[in-house]
Amino acid sequence: MNADTQTATKEYTDEASKPTTLREAWRLNLRALGLYWRYRPGWFAAITISALFDAAFPYATIWLSARLIDELAGARDLDRLRMWVLLTLAVGLALGLASAAAKHWANAENGVIEPAGYQTIPDKLLTMDYPLVDDAHTSDATARIQQTDHFTGRGQRTALWIYQTSMPAVFRVFGGIGLSVTLFTTPVPDSAGAGWLTALNSPWLGAVAIGLIVAIVLASTLLAERGERYWDVLDKEGRFGNRVFRFFSYLYQDAKRALDLRIYRQYEEVALPFQKANEPWDLNGPFGRVLYRRMAPLLGAGAACASLITGVAYTYVCLKALGGAFGVGAVTQYVGAITTMFAGVSKLFEMGVQVKANGPFLRRLFDFLDTPNTMYQGSLTTEKRTDRQYDVEFRDVSFRYPGAPTGTWALRHVNLRFRIGGRLAVVGENGSGKTTFIKLLARLYDPTEGRILLNGIDIRKYRYDEYMRLFSVVFQDFRLLALPLDQNVAASAHYDPALVRDCLERADLADRITDLPEGLNTPLYRELDEHGVDVSGGEAQKIAIARALYRDAPFIVLDEPTAALDPVAEAAIYARFDRIATDRTAVYISHRLSSCRFCDEIAVFDRGRIVQTGTHDELVRETAGKYRQLWQAQAQYYRK
Repeated sequence: MNADTQTATKEYTDEASKPTTLREAWRLNLRALGLYWRYRPGWFAAITISALFDAAFPYATIWLSARLIDELAGARDLDRLRMWVLLTLAVGLALGLASAAAKHWANAENGVIEPAGYQTIPDKLLTMDYPLVDDAHTSDATARIQQTDHFTGRGQRTALWIYQTSMPAVFRVFGGIGLSVTLFTTPVPDSAGAGWLTALNSPWLGAVAIGLIVAIVLASTLLAERGERYWDVLDKEGRFGNRVFRFFSYLYQDAKRALDLRIYRQYEEVALPFQKANEPWDLNGPFGRVLYRRMAPLLGAGAACASLITGVAYTYVCLKALGGAFGVGAVTQYVGAITTMFAGVSKLFEMGVQVKANGPFLRRLFDFLDTPNTMYQGSLTTEKRTDRQYDVEFRDVSFRYPGAPTGTWALRHVNLRFRIGGRLAVVGENGSGKTTFIKLLARLYDPTEGRILLNGIDIRKYRYDEYMRLFSVVFQDFRLLALPLDQNVAASAHYDPALVRDCLERADLADRITDLPEGLNTPLYRELDEHGVDVSGGEAQKIAIARALYRDAPFIVLDEPTAALDPVAEAAIYARFDRIATDRTAVYISHRLSSCRFCDEIAVFDRGRIVQTGTHDELVRETAGKYRQLWQAQAQYYRK
């Protein structure tokens, strides 16, 4: 990873909390909706249609009720009353059924689209260069995004909620305009009883009424906007609170911690005191002071302002009705229409506030999603060889991890050529560069200096995905999935059962297979299946070796492959190592030097350099060598 990438990763952790402009906030929210659109466009249709029927139902009821009331207050014609009653029932039934069907569709779409939001970060991580994934800035950024999502839902999910909330409001506004436009065009009769109420016929007075309502909406929106600004302040405290809550809520459920919790009383003596001393939701703490003393009063005042709209609407409508402009039925229609319409207007303004408030959180997300990959992906196709004759050479390779202090090298001037089909052991003290050497070999990282060659060509020129397929690696901190054993070995839902069994047998698990209740199809662990089988650390390590064998790559790399095995099981693995590796080129990393005897060559690492190479016997005879020093340090415990 170069300096530019390091700068970019820092930006999306440090700079994302700055306020966004309204224009930028709209752009970010629309982009977030675009992510969902690409995944599930049907959701938008379902939500829009559901919102349409949601808004149509009350307006239809308002209009029909007004006609019914007018008839009751006027001629009281039974035929017309019967018509309006039947029409009200029929329209209500039709709209009710349509609304229920639309809601059912929308709920079904919600069940599909909501999990899609949780895939955004994993999908990005799976396509990122490994150096970026391995960078602490990336883990900090993803943790911050996810913690905020768990705390407030701010970010991608809020954009979805804004659309879902705004659509009914949009239809309420249009429906309200349609039902209330005649309120302003129907004049108060110029009769003796009307008096000063005829002033209501002035278009300026109507404009004043509308302006007053708009002013109330704006005031309510402004108060809400000021209140919503505090979400960014609450975010930090809330994320910390979520971390505390999640950690301590599940602490006692963690089986791996059960022994320590009981022996050392960690929960009572350490965890609870920490939790009490760092209670994030305390009303007198930073969170409580912001939420209840600053944010809540502003939001409450905004809601109170919004309630004034109904009062203004009632006053204007009733005054025109008092002047004789229309009957009691129209009063019901206009009051209901204006109240509902401006409730929609108020909701749209509120959603505008939410759009702006959501901007910084979306910027944090998109700064992460826009982090560019910098590793060259190559264009050459790797040669497909059935004889596995792949020649790999490290030529004056040096490597420094991104962000490491100047002059701090993980590897320095490494020169090594692999023997085709050979067995290479890599040994050295902790931090000597062994695992880094493997990461460069598998092209998880690129060298800072020097070149790694495959059949004489720099590996960066080969297609990245094809080069990666040349390697089967058992990392020291490997992981298995809580899925059936056969899928774990094949690393796929589609596999060859005979080959899976053969790989497990070569990894010394033949006897264990016969004991499993469902054979190869037995689930591992119990996270997904209550009948799953827990395997020991040694068994898991053998399964990981079988997985590497199933991949059938020309190179097999084993990083401390027997660390979890007892001496007898370890000896059994070594005794059959040739059968395990067959004609592959094998690289073996270990701290146990006695396990290196079977290797053709041993490379001794010290402080990032290869200081010795040779066979076990050759290296032991070098009395001043690093290998002999390590050998004697281990062998002394087996001597009398």
